[in-house]
Amino acid sequence: MSEAKVEAKVPNVLIVYYSMYKHIETMAAAVAKGVEAGGGKVTVMRAPETLSAEVLKKLGAPPKNEEHKECGSKDLAAADAIIFGIPTRFGMAAAQMKALLDRTGGLWMKGGLLGKPAGIFVSTGTLGGGQETTALTFITQLTHHGMMFVPIGYGCQKLTDLTEVHGGSPYGAGTLAGGDGSRKPSKLELEIAEYQGSYMAKVAKKYVA
Repeated sequence: MSEAKVEAKVPNVLIVYYSMYKHIETMAAAVAKGVEAGGGKVTVMRAPETLSAEVLKKLGAPPKNEEHKECGSKDLAAADAIIFGIPTRFGMAAAQMKALLDRTGGLWMKGGLLGKPAGIFVSTGTLGGGQETTALTFITQLTHHGMMFVPIGYGCQKLTDLTEVHGGSPYGAGTLAGGDGSRKPSKLELEIAEYQGSYMAKVAKKYVA
């Protein structure tokens, strides 16, 4: 008797990001490319804005990417794995991303995110501006939801490349925006981001039925 072939489920990986000046949005595109290369289905969404249009205009923020819908608790619950794209504010997650998680009390009560793999990628102004602390301090959010943090470690050898200054750490991919925000994600940083997406897709496959 021949054994029935069991097809592996394709994991649905959600990338949810906040990006005021497009640095994290650009990184999210690279992470999404990696998820697809790793055999996952990807959805890209953005954290709801908390600042008014007037304030954003004064800050010189470009328009939001309307192709990326705003993320809510139901979207988080529906994903098999989640990768959070977070810009740094004084070494910690931007308030917009924190606000998204602050609205997940209902999910917490039901254990709606228990066991979901989660990753983090970041953007900071400088090399010492929070490449690791942003992820480290955000892990508390994942812990209270019972999510499984998936760091990239040094699986991507490009992290050890010292030929240029770049973002990224064992916690996850990262980019350096510069003090004035003029620096854009480098080719190296985008390659690390792509690796993270691919790695997460492969990890998520192990946890979906």
